[in-house]
Amino acid sequence: MKIHESAENYLEAILMLHKSNGYVRSIDIANRLGFTKPSVSVAMKTFRKEGYVIVDEEGNISLTEKGLKIAEKIYERHQIIAKALMAIGVDETTAYEDSCKIEHDISELTFEKIKEHLKIYNK
Repeated sequence: MKIHESAENYLEAILMLHKSNGYVRSIDIANRLGFTKPSVSVAMKTFRKEGYVIVDEEGNISLTEKGLKIAEKIYERHQIIAKALMAIGVDETTAYEDSCKIEHDISELTFEKIKEHLKIYNK
C-alpha cells in the first residue's frame, strides 16, 4: 500500500483535523496544508474514487477504514520520530518539522528500531 507523500499528508491532516474539530471540511484542509480550496476539492474527488474518504451531503469529510489505516500510520511515524529527535536534544518545533519530512522516507525496519529504542529509553 504505497501512496505518494502528498496523499499521506492529506490523510494525516484529515485525521488530525477530525481529532481536534470533530469534523473536517475542504476549507479546513486547505487552511492546514496551505493549499487552495479547488486543489483540495480535486484531491478529495480522487480520494473518494480510490476509497480513502467519504464526503457527506454537507461536505464533511471522513476517512474510510482504508484511509484511516494510512493516516494513523503516518501520524504515528510523525509522533515517534519527533519524540526521538527531541530525545537527542532537538527543540520541539524543529523536531516536528523534521519528522514531517522523515516520516515519508524512513524504512519500516528503521522506524521499528526507533520505536524499540524509545521504549527502552523511556523505561
